[in-house]
Amino acid sequence: MSELETFDVVVIGGGPAGATAATDLARRGRSVLLLDRPGRIKPCGGAIPPIAISEFEIPDEQLVAKINSARMVAPSERHVDMPINGGYVGMVDRAPFDEWLRERAAAAGATRRNGSYQRIDRDSDGTAIVHFQPEEAGSKAEAKPAPEQVRARAIIGADGAMSRVAKDCVPGAKELPHVAAYHEIVRSPDANHGDFDPTRCDVYYQGKISPDFYGWVFPHGETTSVGVGTELKGFSLKQATADLRKAAGLEDCETLRCEGAPIPLHPLKKWDNDRDLVLAGDAAGVVAPASGEGIYYALTGGRLAADAVEQFLITGDAKALAQARKRFMKAHGRVFWILGIMQRFWYKSDKRRERFVSLCDDPDIQHLTWEAYMHKRLVRAKPAAHLRIFLKDTAHLLGLTKAWKGGEDKAPKT
Repeated sequence: MSELETFDVVVIGGGPAGATAATDLARRGRSVLLLDRPGRIKPCGGAIPPIAISEFEIPDEQLVAKINSARMVAPSERHVDMPINGGYVGMVDRAPFDEWLRERAAAAGATRRNGSYQRIDRDSDGTAIVHFQPEEAGSKAEAKPAPEQVRARAIIGADGAMSRVAKDCVPGAKELPHVAAYHEIVRSPDANHGDFDPTRCDVYYQGKISPDFYGWVFPHGETTSVGVGTELKGFSLKQATADLRKAAGLEDCETLRCEGAPIPLHPLKKWDNDRDLVLAGDAAGVVAPASGEGIYYALTGGRLAADAVEQFLITGDAKALAQARKRFMKAHGRVFWILGIMQRFWYKSDKRRERFVSLCDDPDIQHLTWEAYMHKRLVRAKPAAHLRIFLKDTAHLLGLTKAWKGGEDKAPKT
């Protein structure tokens, strides 16, 4: 076994988390193997905030669209527009974007190989041995090549929401709940097609579209992502997506590809194995509740995992691996907690969804929401605005505010 090729780090999974970790470690001079399963494209709205673009040096040519507003659609069909004053949200197409991230890792010095993770066992001296099945993109050969093995001083598991690495190596990973997500990538219509706006993301808070999450229409320049998520078993995501396309006037647009995957509902309580392995991205459960946002948190999780592994390699102290989760939760744990409460309360019924969309019409809420999203921090600079929002939230929670219903009141123009 000692004759096997040995790497400082084997990164399993080449999405935003794994590719970022591989890039950071390779830039530090570490020998890195980036192992990824070819042909996998995660269903994703593709939104990334400005802070991700700056922190992770994402060039403008990777953005397929720039969004300057969001539209919230209530069960009553009322809509509320939330403009981004003076800013934008970048949109990426995950197929070319993820490949660009992997190519950047290779340019930094990481070794890339296509293959599927099989298992981890140990050499006689305790060093991890990663077993994988080599695969080639688009290959239809009946005879598979022989499985391969490499030794790893450290491992980063970034193989997605149903991570086999996590289930094999980290306690509690098997019990992590998930939302099922499905989307269809369609060819975008002309900018003057019906109500379609290539610079606006539409979010549908309607029980008929999703009983416990939401549906989305996210423009990607020449294409558009139309999708739905739910935790409810037996709910037809494909039918809901068809209904959403009809509601958005996109039912006649050409369908280019269809993708489905699970989305984790909350971060795992432990990300490492107390020995030589740490998780990152969806494998660690870092997708924001309520919004389902994952790209920024995957990029961040990958960087923190790389930092933790670097300290482990320097010191030999496995306790360094726990720093990835500690640092992530210190920076984002409170936001995840608040968003989790929002999802459990506001997404529970159409009556509450109606009130939630009504709240989104408030200028204070719009400003603080965009500030928090764009810069990934809770805004503390406007105590008066926080007080007003608290009072409005309380009124909605107690039912003291009358949510607009079609035909009862005059809806504000949006």
